[in-house]
Amino acid sequence: MKRLVVDASVAAKWLLPPSDEPHIIEAVRLIEDYVDRKIQIFVPDLFWVEVGNLLWNAARRGRCTLDHATHALIRITAQKFPTIASLLILRSAFAIANVHGRAVYDCLYIALAEALDADFVTADEKLANALASKYSIISIGEM
Repeated sequence: MKRLVVDASVAAKWLLPPSDEPHIIEAVRLIEDYVDRKIQIFVPDLFWVEVGNLLWNAARRGRCTLDHATHALIRITAQKFPTIASLLILRSAFAIANVHGRAVYDCLYIALAEALDADFVTADEKLANALASKYSIISIGEM
């Protein structure tokens, strides 16, 4: 079964009300494949904090209601993605960040994908474009 690491930018497409954002269809297909047990999804523990923050921020800025954000948080945490402690991959993430000039929190996802021999899927096209030639990173638009 294919292993994937996903970041909060992908989860945003699952959880927030549709807008003009690109690649929502691809993101929805990804979570459907997970639910249908066609793929495995792994996340670092940071993922949950980032998802909580993006939902809080979306409600605060009026992109969705607080009720929508609360229910979205309940739905995503019910998925129970296997979660890896950031401390276990922090040294690798730190090294990747220093070599490539990227934020450590972004590099946690890359380090986790490397550790699991998995692909990292992101909706952050800037990150994907910068590092896809060096790591197994897939932009959600390429799914």
